Amino acid sequence: MASLHFVLFPLMEPGHMIPMVDIARILAARRATVTIITTPVNAARFRAAVDRAVGAGLEIRLLEVRLPLAEVGLPEGFENFDLLPSADLHVQMFAAMDMLERPTEDLLRGLSPPPSCIVSDNLFPWTTDVARRLGIPRLVFYGPGCFTYLCLHIAMNTDVLDGIESDSETFVVPGIFDEIKLTKAQAGSWGKRDSDEMVDMFRRMDVAEKGAYGIVVNSFDELEPKYVEELAKVKGKKVWCIGPVSLCNRSLLDIAERGKKSGIDEHDCLKWLDKKETASVIFVCLGSMSSISNEQMFEIGSGLEASNVAFIWCVRRTTEESERWLLGFEERVNDRGLIVRSWAPQVLILSHKSVGGFVTHCGWNSNLEGVTAGLPMVTWPHFADQFLNERFIVDVLKIGVSVGMEEVVVVGDHDKFGVLVKKDDIKKSVERIMGKDEEAEERRTRARELGKMAKRAMEEMGSSHRNTTSMIQDIIEQLDNK
Repeated sequence: MASLHFVLFPLMEPGHMIPMVDIARILAARRATVTIITTPVNAARFRAAVDRAVGAGLEIRLLEVRLPLAEVGLPEGFENFDLLPSADLHVQMFAAMDMLERPTEDLLRGLSPPPSCIVSDNLFPWTTDVARRLGIPRLVFYGPGCFTYLCLHIAMNTDVLDGIESDSETFVVPGIFDEIKLTKAQAGSWGKRDSDEMVDMFRRMDVAEKGAYGIVVNSFDELEPKYVEELAKVKGKKVWCIGPVSLCNRSLLDIAERGKKSGIDEHDCLKWLDKKETASVIFVCLGSMSSISNEQMFEIGSGLEASNVAFIWCVRRTTEESERWLLGFEERVNDRGLIVRSWAPQVLILSHKSVGGFVTHCGWNSNLEGVTAGLPMVTWPHFADQFLNERFIVDVLKIGVSVGMEEVVVVGDHDKFGVLVKKDDIKKSVERIMGKDEEAEERRTRARELGKMAKRAMEEMGSSHRNTTSMIQDIIEQLDNK
C-alpha cells in the first residue's frame, strides 16, 4: 500500500475545501500518499495545516494550478467563491474551473507515485474524463449529506417542480421517508431554472457522476441510515460515509485554525468561555458565504440582547456604519456577549462545555459540527442546499428550531431584502433552544445522543472508520484488476 496515491481536488469554497483537507489527513493516516490540487490563493489558506500534518509524518502534498481568471473576465486573485461579490459571477468562475482540465491532467501524468484515484468535488465534472484517460477511478465528493442530495436528485431529475407556478408555493418532496415541505425557490435554487450555462453545468455533472466509480460523503451511517441506502440505490453507486471528518483534528491549533486563522486568539476565546456556566452560551455564526444587510445585523444583535442569554457572535463582514453600531452594542451587553470578527474557531467553540446551542446558516459542515458537539440548533438558511439541511435538522433529526427564514438570498443580494427575520423571532428562537422546558430538554437529549454516535463512528471499527477501510480496499482492487 506504500504506492497508493489519492489526488484530491476540492471546490474553491471554504465549505468544500475544509472537509477535503480533513479527508486528506484521514487517508494519509492510513499510509496513503495524498496530493491536494488547488490554486495559489487557496493553497495559501490551508498550507499551515498541511505543513503541520507533514510535520506529524503524514504524506500530504500541496500542488498549485493557475486559475485563468482574466480569460473569463474576473479580477486576478478572486480564486475562491467567497471572494466574489455577487452570485452573478459564479458562471465565470465555473468557466475558469473548466479550463483547468488540461493543466491538471499534465500535472497528474508527472506525479510519482502515479495517481491511484481522484477524489473531486461534484462541480468538477471533467475529472471523470481525466480519470478515465489515466485509467483510474474517480470518486465524487458530496459537500452536503445523503438526505440533502437525495432531495436534490428528486428536484433536479423529476418533474416535481414543473407543475408549481409560484416560487413561494409549498410542496411536499415525493419519494422520501419523512414529510418535507419546501417552496419551489428553496428546492430549486441550485441551477435548474437559472442561466443556460448553469443548466448545462448541472447536466454535465450528472453525466460525469454516472461515469464515476463511487461517492464519498462527509456524514455517518447512523445519522441518516435510510437516506444513505436510498441515495446509493437511486445513483446506482457505492456511497461511503466517512465522517464527521472534523474529528480528525486533535491539536488545539488544528481545531482553532481549521479553514483560516481565527479573528480572535483561541486562548482568549477559551478564557471567556471558561468563565461561563455549563451549556449557558449560544454560538451565532451564519457562515463564510452568507451575507446580511446592516439592518438585519442590528436585528440579530437586538434579539440577542433581549434574550438575556450569553452569546458568541461571529460577524463576517462589517461597514463603517455597522462597526459604529457594534461598538455601542458591545458596551451595552458587556461581558455577556463576545463578538468575533471575520472568522471564528467554530469547532473549538462548539465543543466547549459552556456552549449549549448554535444559531447556524445550515451549511452542511456547520450542521454536522453542531451534531458532533451534541448541540440543538436555531436554523437560519440563505440559499443552495441550506434550506434542505434545515429541514433535516428540524424535521428529520428533530434537534432544531427554525428562525423563520423563508426567502432565498444569494451572495450579493442581501441589501435588496433588508430585514427578513425580526428581533422578536430571533429572541424567541434562542429562548426555545436554550430553555429548560420539556420540549427543549428532549431536543437536547436527542442532540447529545447523536453527538455520541458521531464520535463512535470515527473511532476504530466505528462505521465511518470501516467505510474508509472499505473505500481504500475497493481502490486497491480496482488497481489490481487494471
